Amino acid sequence: MPTILEAVDILHAYDGAIALDHVSLRVEGGEFLTILGPSGSGKTTLLRVIGGFETPQSLGTLVIAGIDVRGLPPNHRPVATVFQHYALFPHLRVGENVEYGLRVRGKDPQACRRKAMEVLRLVRLPDKFERRIQQLSGGERQRVALARALATEPALLLLDEPMAALDEKLRREMQTEIRALQRGLGTTFLQVTHSQEEALTMSDRIAVMNAGRVEQLGTPTEIFERPASRFVAQFMGMLNVWDGTVGAIDGELVRLDRATGSLWGRWTGVRAPALDLPAFLAVHPQKIQPAAPLPAPAGAGQNEVFGRIRSATYKGAETELLIDADLGPLIAAVARPHAVQGERASFLWSPLECAVGPQSA
Repeated sequence: MPTILEAVDILHAYDGAIALDHVSLRVEGGEFLTILGPSGSGKTTLLRVIGGFETPQSLGTLVIAGIDVRGLPPNHRPVATVFQHYALFPHLRVGENVEYGLRVRGKDPQACRRKAMEVLRLVRLPDKFERRIQQLSGGERQRVALARALATEPALLLLDEPMAALDEKLRREMQTEIRALQRGLGTTFLQVTHSQEEALTMSDRIAVMNAGRVEQLGTPTEIFERPASRFVAQFMGMLNVWDGTVGAIDGELVRLDRATGSLWGRWTGVRAPALDLPAFLAVHPQKIQPAAPLPAPAGAGQNEVFGRIRSATYKGAETELLIDADLGPLIAAVARPHAVQGERASFLWSPLECAVGPQSA
């Protein structure tokens, strides 16, 4: 598939504060790419620059579907945007909202109506053409916003936190629906979100942003299992993070040495590891399991930590254990704890299930 978006060296600041720090991004045709990051990371600013709603201080290249869009207003770019609060016109009926983008482009009214009916069927609202926006549920309003964007047949569809206003159940349903729709149409989607679950569920690739930079770009599996920086590891839920230095290297496995002990993990940094390099080791709580109520020998190649359970919090599908471990504080999420609060136990996990990388990117 051809490249749909080529953005190179975008620099932007607000009142001297850097929002985009020489950001570059490429999106391929038919891809669903999510820009993920916390508030203030620059993700929405990047989307606004691509859509033409923000003019950066400097810009190397910005090409969408083969068109150099530098200096072009939003309505002259081959893009459409679904905003966080949908931006629907309350005085217009559903069909009129969907037709709006076509009508301002001077399309024939009958052609506008046919196209509106077509995209409303796509989003499963075929009987809502004459409804008022106020008569729709939150999920239906989101579908109308999506239909309005798709009606113009954009080369690139931009989604700015499109599910932020929905409740959890509806949000999960819409994640599945939007992803299925994108795959069926083959349209290129670029989404902004702060939700790790949303990004992992919907995306072909994820760009994790921090402080105006893209910290890591990769598949959901790469971002979740192989974070390249300490920030990405913690942002993606690796709540157990220890600092130390590289004490040994064995292929892709690296030993992190600390004053309180050593742990092995898989190197995930961009550059190669080196002995004595300051590094971090991180592991998801779900990867850690108690071995037994009493200390037990670790399995072959396993990391083993001993500690006393400070608290056990039931969370439905799992129980979260807070452990005062010999190596430092530890969090484990287990289906069925083998020890109770106050007991000392052994905790194990595989080096292949934790990440080791440089302390500074």
